[in-house]
Amino acid sequence: MKPVKVGICGLGTVGSGSFNILRKNAEEITRRVGRSIVIEQVGARRDNDACDTTGVNMTRDIFDVVNNPEIDIVLELIGGTSVAKELVLTAIKNGKHVVTANKALIAEHGNEIFARAQEKGVIVAFEAAVAGGIPIIKSLREGLSANRIDWLAGIINGTGNFILTEMSEKGRDFDDVLKEAQALGYAEADPTFDVEGIDAAHKLTILASIAFGIPLQFEKTYTEGISRITSEDVAFARDLGYAIKHLGIANRTKNGIELRVHPTLISNKQLLANVNGVMNAVMVKGDAVGPTLTYGAGAGAMPTGSSVVADVIDVARTLTSDPTNRVPHLAFQADALSDVNILPIEEIECGFFLNMTIQDRAGVLANITQILSKNGISIESLIQREREGSDLVPLVVMTHDVKERSMNAAIAEIEALPDVAGTVQRIRVETLA
Repeated sequence: MKPVKVGICGLGTVGSGSFNILRKNAEEITRRVGRSIVIEQVGARRDNDACDTTGVNMTRDIFDVVNNPEIDIVLELIGGTSVAKELVLTAIKNGKHVVTANKALIAEHGNEIFARAQEKGVIVAFEAAVAGGIPIIKSLREGLSANRIDWLAGIINGTGNFILTEMSEKGRDFDDVLKEAQALGYAEADPTFDVEGIDAAHKLTILASIAFGIPLQFEKTYTEGISRITSEDVAFARDLGYAIKHLGIANRTKNGIELRVHPTLISNKQLLANVNGVMNAVMVKGDAVGPTLTYGAGAGAMPTGSSVVADVIDVARTLTSDPTNRVPHLAFQADALSDVNILPIEEIECGFFLNMTIQDRAGVLANITQILSKNGISIESLIQREREGSDLVPLVVMTHDVKERSMNAAIAEIEALPDVAGTVQRIRVETLA
């Protein structure tokens, strides 16, 4: 059979990793596919010393690649959404299959892209868009396809996990660890996408769509970052037997689906609580299989390149198959996606960790517990400690499950008390059972 010809757009971290894997493992890949996969052309604004492109057809115009009639599969590895969207739609229009690592593109424009791809009978593969080298898309879409997925929860941003790990293990402050993460290359100069949860929300949007058979709905995903987490929060959580992790959670309930990214307390006995550093992990609960955990490197040239090339192999294997019999982009047939209600954050129900600073005087604690009780909130545990030389002391309250709406009302009342200083830190608690 004739070789499958690949065009790579973008030669940055992921592009260079994919290039090197295609070259290094060419013989193994040929054995798996039944024909060779060759790099026909590379489009990049600049060369990358991490890969040897000697003898490769190079162009500075990435659109040369998608318009090259020799190319079967286009690898979109440039990032961003505007140019990348135009590039992908042009490739689809030209009848080319696409492999991408672009989570923002899929989360925000995937519905349109997949519709165009279906019309043209081509594949858009995106394993590398979520959790780097972890094959979580294939796991959800194929390995767990016999299951009705109840929920999933994941550490899907390595930068945030590195920061929280350092805060937990070494008692460091957020700002201090963030600077180190930037120096190590884990965080960008502008770390907003990572630390404020936007990156994780893109990934959760994709996972939820595949898990539940719903359209991609990034705009409905509740998103909260970790920049307000303090070393004191981490220490109190540890004393209570919990770790603070930045989780993406998608949960099927009788009233609709929860899509939320936020700091979360989970028991130290949970496997997810022990996923540290820049590593990623996703737990999925299926009705037949029960809880499963997929763990590995969530970023990097070779791990992410591994997922990109795996998609290339999958596409190459299906080039001669009937498009109507391929695995659907979002796991469910396009005309069978459900218009299920996405719940607002006020409707979710969970336990809460509350950390506040109060005046150390009689009656203050009674006023706070009265407010909680009035709003239907029961206390699971409570810690109050003295601060030497100060009449302000920290108070930590762990509650049983309650609707977020009730907690919002209680916190507003507590913060209005004259004996409560500043704001109440609220972190949600999950049992993941």
